[in-house]
Amino acid sequence: MTRDDSTGDPDQKLPAAPPVVNVETQQFWDATAVGRIDLPRCGNCGLVIWYPRAHCPDCQGTALTWETMSGKGTVYSFTVARSGAGRRWKDHLPFVVAYVHLDEGPTMLTNIVGCNPEDVAIGLPVVAEFD
Repeated sequence: MTRDDSTGDPDQKLPAAPPVVNVETQQFWDATAVGRIDLPRCGNCGLVIWYPRAHCPDCQGTALTWETMSGKGTVYSFTVARSGAGRRWKDHLPFVVAYVHLDEGPTMLTNIVGCNPEDVAIGLPVVAEFD
């Protein structure tokens, strides 16, 4: 995610490991590959589900439909990593790890990029940026 008013930094590539894709998460990862966040919504109770799975964690319903999220949200909580990172991450210090509450409801763990780590605050509006 990046600040909602930021253009981001296209040169800032974080060394995240590739995701483990399975039948329940395939549609999510396919959407991120083209710059979208697609998540399932429960047809029984309306919950938008993060992380993708075959049933609703609230009502156990299986009538799920996939929807494209806006990609907008706010920082719920965060930390700035300044040291102690493994070798792959050492050159990227400091970096921000945050829980972001999406406008559609779910809270996702992500990195905040495209802004100074000192500018990140709880409640900061952010928008999805895909690497």
